[in-house]
Amino acid sequence: MTKDFPIPPGPAGSFTDAREALACVRALYERNTAFLRHRFSAFTRGEDLDGRVHAHYPYVRLTTSSAATVDTRLSYGFVEGPGTYATTVTRPDLFERYFLEQLTLLLRNHGVPLEVGVSDEAIPIHFAFPEGMYVEGDLSPERVARLPDLFDLPDLARMDDTIVNGTYEESLDLVKPLALFTGPRVDFSLHRLRHYTATAPEDFQNFVLFTNYQFYVDEFIRLAREIMEPAADPDLAAVRRQYDRFVEPGGIVLHNRNLDPDATVTDDLARPARMPQMPAYHLTRPDGNGITLVNIGVGPSNAKTITDHIAVLRPHAWVMLGHCAGLRSTQRLGDYVLAHGYVRDDHVLDADLPTWVPVPALAEVQRALETAVERVTGLSGYALKSIMRTGTVATIDNRNWELRDHREPLMRFSQSRAIALDMESATIAANGFRFRVPYGTLLCVSDKPMHGQLKLPGMADRFYRERVDQHLKIGVLAMELLREHGMETLHSRKLRSFAEVAFQ
Repeated sequence: MTKDFPIPPGPAGSFTDAREALACVRALYERNTAFLRHRFSAFTRGEDLDGRVHAHYPYVRLTTSSAATVDTRLSYGFVEGPGTYATTVTRPDLFERYFLEQLTLLLRNHGVPLEVGVSDEAIPIHFAFPEGMYVEGDLSPERVARLPDLFDLPDLARMDDTIVNGTYEESLDLVKPLALFTGPRVDFSLHRLRHYTATAPEDFQNFVLFTNYQFYVDEFIRLAREIMEPAADPDLAAVRRQYDRFVEPGGIVLHNRNLDPDATVTDDLARPARMPQMPAYHLTRPDGNGITLVNIGVGPSNAKTITDHIAVLRPHAWVMLGHCAGLRSTQRLGDYVLAHGYVRDDHVLDADLPTWVPVPALAEVQRALETAVERVTGLSGYALKSIMRTGTVATIDNRNWELRDHREPLMRFSQSRAIALDMESATIAANGFRFRVPYGTLLCVSDKPMHGQLKLPGMADRFYRERVDQHLKIGVLAMELLREHGMETLHSRKLRSFAEVAFQ
């Protein structure tokens, strides 16, 4: 077939080798998206098209007549019982390592072939352009009006989170989901990530830090650029070589001169004229296990928005690293709060994750954060209690909660045993629980409004200068400890339901 024709829906092959199955997925995807781009290019040149233009996502399907006998320590990589399971997939170039792992585990754990083919799920024309081309940009109003008649457009009804939320209803043919996200849902989030962060999905790393202050971004930029600089000490150079690039919004790339002494920064003209809503910065590794920092700003809405989209990249962990109000008289400005529970007064996830669902602390993440605090501060054991407290964090959606009648919030904080208050942490943790992404929270007390220590100019400025550097180092070290710990134990069974999809 020529590039003028897409591959029609239907099975393409049966595979017992994961790499061969993935190669087939890639061929189907590249052929069908190239067809859409080819026909759209003709449309933009003014050519008349003969009827609607369709092309469809590839699918992966597993059919098994028996339950798998697997290592009971596994949290993913197998289906729950007999039946047919399938998912549409997208961007095999971006998800190559991820898909290869998932397909390998399925073949190993079930011993039956995987079917790969073309689904009946149409690829929206916008999603055929991975780089986010603004497809309507060069069209006249008349031709823009004709787009829905000729091409499939994004359909929000096909991109919901019913699988993730556990509200998915099986179709009449009883094909069950194989993954948390369908192809269109993934594509939607990949394009949103570019919009919100001004960086490409390809640059996001598997370990993600979220912050709510620019001070942390400034320190992360300083630290990352320092890592990119050549070190005379061989041991330090070896440590720095684990990271190969530093990527800033707008596609500004600084390469590690410990790997290439002649490396230069990408043209600074790439810097965006204005910063995006939630800029992202990436300290990358060739295996994708580097560290991404996102400044989500203030509020639970931003926290939900960005985690909704980063989740499709299937990161290994995300951690909230920001400031909070201390609620106890014994706390001091600059003390750390390691969250082991959350009061969810943010409300943005109430429709997706009922408030009666507990959001537990994850031991693997908790240990990494506590160990990082110990190493950076030099304190341990009972001495560590002088600067860090473990307890419940309350997250609210009202930044000026201090102006309300204090009796009601004080009673709620006391009943919940809350020791800190912020506007993002419970949202980040709850969405981590919902999306099966390991999560954690380490906050720093920046004010004590119930004790007369308000976040005002002067007081806050001095605090920021003294604490941000140390706090960020703790966060970065915690992510490195999680990476060293291994993915097998990090992706906890605690985050999986009793009727779970096979893909991580």
